Formats: sequence, structure tokens, C-alpha cells
Amino acid sequence: MPSIHKTARLGALAITAVWLVVAGVLYLVFERIEQNRQASLKPYALSSGELVIPRQRDGHFQVEGEVNRQPVTFLVDTGASHVSVSQALADQAGLPAGQSITLQTANGERPGQLVRGVPVRAGHLVLNAASVTVGLIGLRPEQALLGQGFLKHFDVEIRRDEMVLRQRP
Repeated sequence: MPSIHKTARLGALAITAVWLVVAGVLYLVFERIEQNRQASLKPYALSSGELVIPRQRDGHFQVEGEVNRQPVTFLVDTGASHVSVSQALADQAGLPAGQSITLQTANGERPGQLVRGVPVRAGHLVLNAASVTVGLIGLRPEQALLGQGFLKHFDVEIRRDEMVLRQRP
């Protein structure tokens, strides 16, 4: 006849095993839900050529792209005059020195440079000769602002939770 302690120990191990299995299944279910949610926040192209950029949880529109073939994550900023990058990103992208300018930012004026004729891609949309300002601060080095220097070449429509960029005829 098994002892009470041995039976209690086996019962506790069985309960622990059941809870570990339940926790593992819940983890996998929630991981799948999160993957689907993340996939729904990625920009995509429609067959008509439009670029659809879903609004992120923080309220911003973000799209992967390139500045002079250097990968970046753009924060779409309809109030920015140009595509804007940090000095570090400009160096990585091999941008030449530009014209010295004074940048008007929300935090006041600061020195910067204006580089013209830079190829910029946002999603699948390309502008081969954009104006890019160098001197952006406050974002991660791989981030840049996608401003009117790029956006003005496309029709921009902001719907409830998405921005749509379409080629102008």
C-alpha cells in the first residue's frame, strides 16, 4: 500500500504538470494572436499600386524604406517639410555634405544641411531625387521622418486607421 506522502507528492506533480501544459498552450495562443496583430500593422501594397500604412498603437504611421539605399524606418510626418535624417544615418547612407541651413523644429532652431537629389523609397514607392535634411535628433539612428519633400509627389489620404499613398496620374 503506497504511503500517503508518496501519493500526495504524485498528486502535486500531476497538478503542476497540468498547469504547465495549460500555461504552455495559453502562451502559444497569445503568441499567435500577437503575430497576427503585428502582421495587420505592416504596410502593404494594393494591386492598384497604392501603399496602405496602418496606424500603429502609438498613433503614428510607420513604413520601412530606404534613403540612398540605406534601410530606414520612416515615421510619416505630414507637417515636416522634407525627409529628415540624423547625421549618423546620413553617414551610413553615404550622403554628401549639403547646403547649410537652419532647421525649424518643435524645439526651436538648429543647424542642419539640405541634400538634394537623394533617392528615397517608402514601401514600394520611390522618389529618385528627394530633398533630405540632415540634423534630426531624438529618434533611433535607423529612424527618419518622411515629410512633404516625399509626400507631395503622391496623393495622401488618411482614413480612420490607415494612410493611403497613391501615385499621381
